[in-house]
Amino acid sequence: MAHLTDSPAGSAGMDDQQSEGQVGRQVDLRVDIGNGRAPVVLPNPLMTASGCAANGPELHRFFDVAELGAFVTKSVMREPRSGRGTPRMAETPSGMLNSIGLQGPGIAAFVEKDLAWLAERGARVLVSIAGGSATEFAEVAGTLAVSPHFSSVVGVEVNISCPNVANRGQVFACDPGASARVMTLVREALPRDTPIIAKLSPDVTDIVHVAAACLKAGATGLTMINTTLGMVIDLDRMRPQVAGVTGGLSGPAVRPIAVRAIWQVTSAMRDGRLPTAPIIGVGGVRSGRDALELIAAGATAVQVGTATFNDPLAAVRVRDELAAELGTRGYASVRDAVGAAHPR
Repeated sequence: MAHLTDSPAGSAGMDDQQSEGQVGRQVDLRVDIGNGRAPVVLPNPLMTASGCAANGPELHRFFDVAELGAFVTKSVMREPRSGRGTPRMAETPSGMLNSIGLQGPGIAAFVEKDLAWLAERGARVLVSIAGGSATEFAEVAGTLAVSPHFSSVVGVEVNISCPNVANRGQVFACDPGASARVMTLVREALPRDTPIIAKLSPDVTDIVHVAAACLKAGATGLTMINTTLGMVIDLDRMRPQVAGVTGGLSGPAVRPIAVRAIWQVTSAMRDGRLPTAPIIGVGGVRSGRDALELIAAGATAVQVGTATFNDPLAAVRVRDELAAELGTRGYASVRDAVGAAHPR
């Protein structure tokens, strides 16, 4: 797995030099998503969001995917999966609804083709995995761990919170106990120094409670938030607009929800109710200001998702805008801004 000196992009320790990809004032954009014992330093905090950029080649036509802090893959399961019926997407006034259903090639094909392609381009890869049971999550993680390109993997994002599946019982993040079982088995299937990032759902009563269960069971970080369950009705047909009836709402509408969730979990970490762990913020990020808002709430890194559909360059544009926003406010590094909005 890629760490400080063996990263595909050759990133050095954070005390040694400033990262590449900076604009304006010299702002150090490097971030650490490791588990404390084994740092995993990325050259910048920007990532794709799972499911919004496929597995690399689609975005690589517009920019080098190795420029990102990490490329987050579409969630991969043990077996090939066709997903849900069509239509699968619907526009909303401030975002979009998707009901894809975790379509994918299966883990064997993923490591042979997609992970190999990303490794050849020097990308740092955060692999998103999913499963219909805790055991399936572990099997996917185990297959990934023995793949010949695992050295390009900077972490595993465990998607326990996808809302657009036919069986709502598969949304493990709605149950702290189920979340913990997945994390325990995934932890056992991966090398000890691999960052394991639990992706949490906003559709819960107490996200801090779920975060606590995941961290106690072996997660080393958290991604917040996944899409929230929504629905659109086609008034011409008087029927649900997507075939799966409900789907995951993303885009600007969910950013305040993401900020709230990150704030609550960060507050719990600062109060000692949760162990300190890196948070990857995601939800409605379209600009550097949006990214900085998530960081100020407590996020170490930021993912860009829905914005990519109308601007394929969104992730690298947001990276540069974030550097400018930080510089304007006098921050020497992005790390200095993490959680800056909290009382000191």
